[in-house]
Amino acid sequence: MDVRTREEELRAVQMLGLKLPTDPRWVNMAEMELGEILTDHAYCEQKAATSCISLIQGYPEHEDLVRELAPIVTEEWGHFRMVLKELDKRGLKLGRQRKDEYVNKLLAFHKKGGSREDRLLDKLLTCALIEARSCERFRLLSLNIREEELKEWYHKFMVAEAGHYRLFIDLAKQYCDEARVRARWKEFLEREAEIMEELDLRGDRMH
Repeated sequence: MDVRTREEELRAVQMLGLKLPTDPRWVNMAEMELGEILTDHAYCEQKAATSCISLIQGYPEHEDLVRELAPIVTEEWGHFRMVLKELDKRGLKLGRQRKDEYVNKLLAFHKKGGSREDRLLDKLLTCALIEARSCERFRLLSLNIREEELKEWYHKFMVAEAGHYRLFIDLAKQYCDEARVRARWKEFLEREAEIMEELDLRGDRMH
């Protein structure tokens, strides 16, 4: 990767608030394990839908949250079906769900105890961060994967994830003190960069 490309990638992640770009080798690794990365992608979409359902169940009194997340559940499940269709088209099978070390490390960063609002804030920021990192990786795939059809396909996911990331941040600011949101978001971003360095680079994982 030349200097100009590195600078472009850094600007892209900074627009999402992320502190560390994905290692550029990841795209080539993912391309070599397409069935594996599609399986992991499918389960990521499924878990995204489940997370939104959990937020709605946990905070039904927050009417705007319920109203905004309800269609996201449908959209994420639609994405799951899109990935299944892509697997079918390629004669590939959906593999088993894998342990998501990235997400588990983010969940471990949640504050223990605290108020109900504290827990909501950490949940919303975790969702925002997962969407931001997914957006960054879909962008890399849309730009660098060799199949033109897949480039366009991943671009659609990139656009969707960017919107979801923004929505979770906006909901956090709506239901929690904005100064607390900014401070906690900074902590999450710093921890996420550490997590990215802690994890092995794997082509069979979206995160």
